[in-house]
Amino acid sequence: MFCSFVRLAAPIAAALLYIAPITTAFAEEPGLWKVYNETLKGAKYVDLTHTITPNIPVWAGFGKSSFGQAAAGTDLEGYAKKGDTFTYEKHGFNASTYNLATDQLGTQLDPPAHWAPEYAAIDEIPATYAVRPLVVINIEDKVKADAGYHLQVADITGFEEKHGRIPEGSVVFVRSGWYKKWPDPSLSTTRPFPGVSLDALKFLHLERKILFHGHEPLDTDTTPTLEGEHWLMHNGFAQAEGVANLDKVPETGALVAIGYPKFGGGVGGYARYIAICPPDWQYGVTVGSVPEAPLQKFDKPLHFDEKAGMRLR
Repeated sequence: MFCSFVRLAAPIAAALLYIAPITTAFAEEPGLWKVYNETLKGAKYVDLTHTITPNIPVWAGFGKSSFGQAAAGTDLEGYAKKGDTFTYEKHGFNASTYNLATDQLGTQLDPPAHWAPEYAAIDEIPATYAVRPLVVINIEDKVKADAGYHLQVADITGFEEKHGRIPEGSVVFVRSGWYKKWPDPSLSTTRPFPGVSLDALKFLHLERKILFHGHEPLDTDTTPTLEGEHWLMHNGFAQAEGVANLDKVPETGALVAIGYPKFGGGVGGYARYIAICPPDWQYGVTVGSVPEAPLQKFDKPLHFDEKAGMRLR
């Protein structure tokens, strides 16, 4: 009996010795899980992104986009005929079609290939763009006095006198208040609008070595040749456009998460920017404070509104 016990105990002991390090590792939260649980889980999240609809402001040269309801592209025996619009009632699901006039819609991440084909397209931007320190420079008061005010080097150095040096590799967004009139289509033709001067762009990239900058309007500046955007693109720098809600994030101390669809050879990019702010920040939502899994169930179901040209509740 004792020998049998020994024969049984030996493999059990070996198994326990194997399991123990795994249990300890999970207890110690391996890798970046500890960062998530101790920092990111309690952070405040603020969306800096406009919703894309058929009627948002866009440069007139691109024309108008439209949304539609997806239809069967071929006969599906016993299920749908070619051309039938898919519906929840008949097919158990729904899908959309998007006739997008440009990849320069709404909140964007412009790769340098937008102007310079020798530089990276949207699908060639490295994965290291995913999360960066976020800096927000506020020029809103100056824009109230001068609607065409452009960020100057003096604004940047003044910011640094108050907050310290801008971190290398950070993302710098310029808060102007322009976004507050969104989605008024007339914004695309309203002049003047706030921008970023060429000298400021050169200072941020060459002196502070930031990753990229972003602004609220749909163009970088109001010069006849868009000199700032020209310099950025032809020197391999990306930029963000159409950024929103910068008045709802701190000037320092936050991160920005950056997402965009990976179109092959894309020279523009629909983007999603999420500011990750300290837990005591006054704006934003925290993990677990909103329905996530399952997501929110609404009283009013989605339906396609012909007048709006999109699905609404």
